[in-house]
Amino acid sequence: MARRILVVTQHFWPENFRINDIVDGFLQDGIEVDVLCGLPNYPKGEWFPGYSGKGPMEETYHGARVFRCREIPRKGNTSANIFLNYVSWPWYAWRGLGRLPGDYDAVFCFNTSPVLMCWPAIRYAKRQGVPFTNYVLDIWPENLYSVLNIQNPLLRRMAQGVSDALYRRADRLIAMSEPLQKRLMERTGKGAEQVAVIPQYCEDFYAEPRHDPELEQRFGNRFNLVFTGTFTPAQSLETVIRAVKAAREAGAETLHLLLVGDGMSRNALEQLVRKLDAGAYVTFYGSVPATEIPKFTALADALMVSLSDSPDLGLTVPAKVASYMAAGKPVLASMDGAGSAAVAEAGGLTSPACDAEALAGNLTALYRMSARQRAEMGRRARDYYLAHYRRSELLRKLERFILDGTV
Repeated sequence: MARRILVVTQHFWPENFRINDIVDGFLQDGIEVDVLCGLPNYPKGEWFPGYSGKGPMEETYHGARVFRCREIPRKGNTSANIFLNYVSWPWYAWRGLGRLPGDYDAVFCFNTSPVLMCWPAIRYAKRQGVPFTNYVLDIWPENLYSVLNIQNPLLRRMAQGVSDALYRRADRLIAMSEPLQKRLMERTGKGAEQVAVIPQYCEDFYAEPRHDPELEQRFGNRFNLVFTGTFTPAQSLETVIRAVKAAREAGAETLHLLLVGDGMSRNALEQLVRKLDAGAYVTFYGSVPATEIPKFTALADALMVSLSDSPDLGLTVPAKVASYMAAGKPVLASMDGAGSAAVAEAGGLTSPACDAEALAGNLTALYRMSARQRAEMGRRARDYYLAHYRRSELLRKLERFILDGTV
């Protein structure tokens, strides 16, 4: 008899999150899957075509049954709307647990922000008497403070208490790095057998370059530094923009920053570009489906990953690190901690978080390298991907830990 997993995640297809591919992987391995999720409106806070606040509330995705629950959209990405989005979906999901058919072998939460999205998963797993595994992708409350400027001591104590309580109630936790594993063990009292280190893998399509003549005609004859993903304060993209300006002034005359994505920081970043008079060499391309990203990594001379200088963000390795390495291009990191260490081990160039001057120095150095030197950097990055971020191996680890508690 096939084993069955309930996946709980506020964000799911057609939104661009890796959980879509994880569900595909479970299904391909013969595991039956139901998904409890929200209505797609990320990152702009606008309903995706074909959706509204009323649904559809039930669908299928490649054979998985999808049960959607209402949420208040994060329209405008204001602090108030993000907060309402964070708290509304767990409430509606908890009220909708009775819709689920049951008879699962395990419950699994792909826990991006907010941490509250694991609450209905905990309630359901306890009610059904099955193990609950929480994949901690954004550690709270630390990640919350990188998005919302919460200074009130009482609110911060409440956020810490709620986060710790939810992590403790999981039967199993998954961390993306050893530093995060250590932090979770300290905060929950769990042993290493209950907190596994399983990095986010990279979907196979990221390793297959796709040359696009239209993109190459539009952005060719430049040195293209490409960033893909969400624009939030946690990414500190203002550091990257300032560094690009400084590197151009230092002699990197054809350096061009291509920002592929969207998010709550876009308006502020566009204002900074206008203030710096940088519009000629900073392009906001907009969001594209994940499967289109290889067109942009194939175009890139280098790929950029950055985080703010919050010490707790250094506990995680951003998911884009794996996909960048798979592309076989030089990787530059402006961040601290585990992600920076991974990029350095793979032969990339690293600089401290929020240090525009140091990043500008790395950009200038990379710009002045020979094509052969940059190709060697790309080869080392791809070798690291093959050794550490292969989909097949990490997916098997996920399945074993979720269903059997072993890695």
